[in-house]
Amino acid sequence: MVNIRPDEISSIIRKQIKDYSQKIKVVNVGTVLQVGDGIARIYGLDKVMAGELVEFEDRSIGIALNLESDNVGVVLMGDGSTIQEGSSVKATGKIAQIPVSDAYLGRVVNALAQPIDGKGQILASEFRLIESSAPGIISRRSVYEPMQTGLIAIDSMIPIGRGQRELIIGDRQTGKTAVATDTILNQKGQNVICVYVAIGQKASSVAQVVNTFEERGALEYTIVVAETANSPATLQYLAPYTGAALAEYSMYRKQHTLIIYDDLSKQAQAYRQMSLLLRRPPGREAYPGDVFYLHSRPLERAAKLSSQLGEGSMTALPIVETQAGDVSAYIPTNVIPITDGQIFLSADLFNAGIRPAINVGISVSRVGSAAQIKAMKQVAGKLKLELAQFAELEAFAQFASDLDKATQNQLARGQRLRELPKQSQSSPLAVEEQVATIYTGVNGYLDVLEVDQVKKFLVQLREYLMTNKPQFAEIVRSTKIFTEQAENILKETIKEHTELFLLQEEK
Repeated sequence: MVNIRPDEISSIIRKQIKDYSQKIKVVNVGTVLQVGDGIARIYGLDKVMAGELVEFEDRSIGIALNLESDNVGVVLMGDGSTIQEGSSVKATGKIAQIPVSDAYLGRVVNALAQPIDGKGQILASEFRLIESSAPGIISRRSVYEPMQTGLIAIDSMIPIGRGQRELIIGDRQTGKTAVATDTILNQKGQNVICVYVAIGQKASSVAQVVNTFEERGALEYTIVVAETANSPATLQYLAPYTGAALAEYSMYRKQHTLIIYDDLSKQAQAYRQMSLLLRRPPGREAYPGDVFYLHSRPLERAAKLSSQLGEGSMTALPIVETQAGDVSAYIPTNVIPITDGQIFLSADLFNAGIRPAINVGISVSRVGSAAQIKAMKQVAGKLKLELAQFAELEAFAQFASDLDKATQNQLARGQRLRELPKQSQSSPLAVEEQVATIYTGVNGYLDVLEVDQVKKFLVQLREYLMTNKPQFAEIVRSTKIFTEQAENILKETIKEHTELFLLQEEK
């Protein structure tokens, strides 16, 4: 027989009454009215926020973008093939966010920051909103440190600084991605974290870039965010924001970061597709009215932070593709005013064998020499001017039959100077090698050579200098100044090497 003690029962009841808490959880639920083409229209999600994540019955996720009076337009993160009309949808109460951590370095992820490289899960305890506000005016300081790309044409004439936004623009197949990836390769040992965002590209192209990074030891400080051409438009649209969030995580931890958006034309096309399906009014070239805001949001997040915030930086190199060199199209005219200058790549120069095919005449950096070390300023000042004068003179010389000796000399010097910026892909140069190369050209030491010998001579000169006179590189690297001692070493080296080179060529 069980002995029931009333006092024990009453004490349990009292305890339960005391500990009873009335928690009410309100879940915002709606119904799918229509689904198709990556878009769902939902009725009943009254309290949903713009940009909020919503969850469907089949566990797939969407983002609420259109908040209309009688329904909500949601873009789907997947293909939506298992979502049925009449099924329920619940608001999650969360704005789109991704996990962030140092464990992302060396990995390839998608726009939801999930690994797609088959190397297992990425551990992260912190989260960052995909869309976060850009640092304000007080939080920033002016750009003053160089972000070396390793390309002579850029570092000497269109310099980029840490915290700058420099647009890379040109037709397809002119070497835009090559300029961006060479810049990442050149950050080896510079304590810069790189994020490469590939939007709407062929999977084979992305794999090629990742392989290059891996072979050259650049993947260890790089995160690749990839959404290929067959990804849903929603994920292609989100990829740049995911990349920006990953780079920002490091920037606010006092580190220097470099982010490449390759390319924003594809993001705009994905956004246009989504907007037209959501029945937003189309504007110029059928893009929606807020396409400027689409690009200004991620680009304004690039900054050089103030001393109080730790002087971290995020340098952005957005890429935009033009059609037949038309920079007055809608997307280029939108992105040019957001950035601090542009590097224009020309198909004509590329076909003429000038690679990287940078048109120095119409390329510009609005930060200018503030983003150069003193040694580079000392030697590069004359280069842009001489090349510009040569281009003008060359156009004039086509019509003139007999030219005076001075003009002929200037044309000969210009032809040799044009060979200076030519570089093979994936072979960025250290700043001391660039200083030596430019000094050799602008001071007329190449005039004794034939034009077709210049590139070979410069490659061998750099090898000779770094092997036999390592003190030159040491002086430039440590003082950042092209001192008299460095100049004397360089003059001596050029003289020695020229004699050797001319002897070899005569054989």
